[in-house]
Order: sequence, then structure tokens, then C-alpha cells
Amino acid sequence: MKDKRNTLSYHFLIILFGFLCSVLANSAYADKKTIGILVYDGVLSSDVTAPAEVFGVATKKAWFTDYEVKMISVNNQPFIMTEEGLRINVDSHIGLPQQLTVLIVPSAYKMKPLINNKALIDFIQQQGKQATWLASNCSGALLLAESGFLDGKNATTWAGGETNFQKNYPSVLVQNDKNYVIADNIITSNGGVVSYVSAIKLLSLMSSEKLAKQVFATLQINRLVSYNELMRNYK
Repeated sequence: MKDKRNTLSYHFLIILFGFLCSVLANSAYADKKTIGILVYDGVLSSDVTAPAEVFGVATKKAWFTDYEVKMISVNNQPFIMTEEGLRINVDSHIGLPQQLTVLIVPSAYKMKPLINNKALIDFIQQQGKQATWLASNCSGALLLAESGFLDGKNATTWAGGETNFQKNYPSVLVQNDKNYVIADNIITSNGGVVSYVSAIKLLSLMSSEKLAKQVFATLQINRLVSYNELMRNYK
């Protein structure tokens, strides 16, 4: 009888331990702040992979573990294919409730279908009202402008697209020859390699330059250029 009671007590402790671990895990997950990167078929790869890598590396650091990076699809689909043929798995889609701390909007060669997508614009408007930061790479700035967040603000888009951007959105104070532009809680940037620069800059604003330099070094960008040179020369 004593052995039976001991066995029952042991099983009870195992169940209790599992329950407590589950509660703690769910609590930790609930406290996560989400960096959402918008994705869709035909998105330019580097516009997505650059911030995903920068912030993904940061989430492995002790000082940034309360953040997570999620891919948010425009459509309800398990994965998207980038313009360059890269398959990216999707974590969620704009039709589901989201509470993003940061929303990053990338670009595509064909932006008109996205600009005309009311559900997408509604999603950006909703998230923009509650997010701490909004960011765009390349022509993703057109979606922020269409959503009204760039009215009366300095902003940039893809290098060479400034004139058309200004023509289509006269309320935006379009900046020429700027790799990235910060206006209040919005950062707009060129695409390609500059997507790394703007992501690191945004990370420094969300944490500190000292901490952002850790990610900068982890990515080994310091083998090409110093952090200060990068921020000075690519602004």
C-alpha cells in the first residue's frame, strides 16, 4: 500500500511539474512582443531576409528575448514565394487578430495590386495605430503612404523612385538621395543591402547603439565597415 501511495505521489508531482512548466511557458509567450514582417508572393527577398536576420539574431541575445519575429502573409497561405524564388514559411495572416509592436512593410516590383488591396491597407492602418514602430523597405513606403502614415512626414523609397513617389503622394515630404529616413516612430529606407542598415538602425532605436553593435558584429558586417562608418555613410 505504501509503495502504491508513493507511486501515486510521484505521478502527481510529475503532472504538477508539467502543468507549472506549461503555465510558465504560456505566460512567457504571452509577454512576447512581436515584430511582424509583411510577406506575399513576389516580395523582394532582401526586404524580408535582412530585417528577419537582424532581429532574429537579436532575439537570441539576453536583452532582446522578449521579442519574436513573425511572417505575416497578406493571404491565408502556409508559405509565400519571393520574386527571386525563395520559399518563406508564414506564421500568420492579416485576417487574424494581431497585436504587433513593430510592423515592417517590404516591397515588390508590382505594387499596384497591394495598394488596391483594401484589407491590406486596413490592416496596416489598424496596426499602425498601436505599433511602437512602423518601417518600410524600398517601395513598401507606398503602402505606408497609402495608409496615411506618411502625410506631412519625411520619407524615402527605392533609389530612383523618389520623383514618382512625390507625384503620387504629394502630402509626403519625399527625401532624395537618402538611404533611410526617420520621422517620429516611422523609418523608411531603400531596399537591397540598405535593408540591413535600416534594420540595424531600428534595432539601435529599440535598444541602444551598444547592443545593436553586438548584432552588427555577429553578422560580421564589421569585417567590411565599422558601425559608425555604416551609420554615417549610409544615412
